[in-house]
Amino acid sequence: MAKPMTKTQLVAALAEDMGADKKSAGAALEAVCALITREVSAGGAVTLPGVGKIYCRERPERMVRNPATGEQIKKEADKVVKMTIAKALKDSVNG
Repeated sequence: MAKPMTKTQLVAALAEDMGADKKSAGAALEAVCALITREVSAGGAVTLPGVGKIYCRERPERMVRNPATGEQIKKEADKVVKMTIAKALKDSVNG
């Protein structure tokens, strides 16, 4: 398995694809990340065309087991961020 791309590598590749400098590519990446964070935190969803949909899902209160003691404890309801991968991306990986 290949190593994941670092932020520095991502900014450099983005700058090259945009034909811009690394500073503006980094600012664009930060702006997109901030926008996604703000929208998902507010309960919305963001669709990245060709990549997928990022959204927040609420999980109900449930019983879980403490692995150290085996004791059953109640876990409060919480929210989790999910991502559904777009068919185009799945096809490009598998095709």
